[in-house]
Amino acid sequence: MLAPGVPQIMREFGSHNIELATFVVSIFLLGFAVGPLLLAPASEIYGRYIIYNITNVSFVLCTIACARAPNLNFLIASRFLSGIFGSAPLTIGGGTITDVIPPEGRGTAMALFAVGPLMGPIIGPVVGGFLADDEGWRWVFYLLAMCSGTVTIITFFFLKETYAPVILEAKAARLRKSTGNLKLRSKFASPLTPKEVILQALVRPFKVLFMSPIVLIMSTHMAIVYGYLYILFTTFPTVFGVQYHFSTSTIGLAYLGLGVGCLLSLILLGIVSDKILVSMTNKYGERKPEFRLPPMAWGAPIIPAGLFWFGWSVERNDHWIVPIIGSSLVGAGMLAVFMPVNTYIIDAYEKYSASALASVAVLRSILGACLPLAAPKLYVALGIGWGTSVMGFIAVLFLPMPFVFQRYGERLRKRFPVGF
Repeated sequence: MLAPGVPQIMREFGSHNIELATFVVSIFLLGFAVGPLLLAPASEIYGRYIIYNITNVSFVLCTIACARAPNLNFLIASRFLSGIFGSAPLTIGGGTITDVIPPEGRGTAMALFAVGPLMGPIIGPVVGGFLADDEGWRWVFYLLAMCSGTVTIITFFFLKETYAPVILEAKAARLRKSTGNLKLRSKFASPLTPKEVILQALVRPFKVLFMSPIVLIMSTHMAIVYGYLYILFTTFPTVFGVQYHFSTSTIGLAYLGLGVGCLLSLILLGIVSDKILVSMTNKYGERKPEFRLPPMAWGAPIIPAGLFWFGWSVERNDHWIVPIIGSSLVGAGMLAVFMPVNTYIIDAYEKYSASALASVAVLRSILGACLPLAAPKLYVALGIGWGTSVMGFIAVLFLPMPFVFQRYGERLRKRFPVGF
């Protein structure tokens, strides 16, 4: 939502540093890299409810701080903290879905859940462009604070705890108090000391990431695709503002191509993901996480196709609708990678799915924050056509991955088990 207003920010604070202008947007993603490492394990110790509410309040306060920033350094620091606290719903959301939705319905649930975190960054620049043009960039943060504040109030009243170990421990505590029987324990009670439980939880995301080759490779693919998304986010103001002469307000409309691609892919995946799982489960007589990967095999090739389309249409200065169509292909392919990876991890690590998703979020967010910083120099050195093509060639290297993991994934999971 902030991206279209970045030129205003740089003028107000007297900076002409292109990399710093990109960093103002992408620093939020570094917060998304740090937050999951702490918040996901905390939700598996203290429960989802308290983490959601604490982080929601903190996010609102940090967003207000962004709106009141007196200088660029303060704004960047506030954006970083906003990213840390704002990562909670995205990180813990998959865990909440695991808590309340059976495996056969998780594909649809993940599709509905993905509407916010994937469509938000697409719709945000549209609203942000018009708002920044009319009222200034600070009102982008005021609007965000009002919206997130409303959600925060709602969650205080209507959100309930869903994590089974915390619910059962609370019930056991009530029974110990009412019956006087101090031997009553939850079936999830750990023999470890509180300190050992916390240390074990903090290490868990790293164990999933580095002890499982499947998660590491899929996370890397997902992270690169996410980085490409943010390269497009930070490139659009230059491409459509300078080359196609869009105004600050209409630059935001250029992001709708990504949004349309994401939405169409989201609808299709929501329909077919669970059906494929049920069909393959019936065929092979057991349910496996690898049954989530076929849509990824079909959809991932759309990403390099969209990158080639976008880059060379801009290079040739084709009509503005042509690169926007190319970006819609990138959006569709991106979702075809995100959804199967997330549902695979949820099915493979059910009880600790929040920590497992956190391991993916860390790598994804680091590349999402850092890759856009290299984009300006990449485009200066190679031009936008060949620069974007390099990104497309890298995406092509990952295309065999879902086919390999469909065939050998179960064998790899058993060979490299992740002990919690």
